[in-house]
Amino acid sequence: FGLLTIFKCRLTDLHSFSDAGSFDHKKFFAACGLSKKSGDDVKKAFAVIDQDKSGFIEEEELKLFLQNFKAGARALTDDETKKFLKAGDTDGDGKIGVDEFAAMVKV
Repeated sequence: FGLLTIFKCRLTDLHSFSDAGSFDHKKFFAACGLSKKSGDDVKKAFAVIDQDKSGFIEEEELKLFLQNFKAGARALTDDETKKFLKAGDTDGDGKIGVDEFAAMVKV
């Protein structure tokens, strides 16, 4: 299943993040309605983004975040990735767990 299907993101929602440096996770979650989704849907999204199934979203997986929503989307820049990771990594272990992801989505 695709995250576009779960979250009903429109491709126009994703277009505003197509330029390097334009990604803001809060605006993205709001545009795609992630903050209004159930805990189960948020966990499904986490499972898709956690491509290595480690139970955490690491920096390399965050870099490819937009590609989970649209094939061929750009990778996040290093700066965008680091900001995204810093926003979600509340325990400072360098990765985002499912509870951290859920908290970040709901903000």
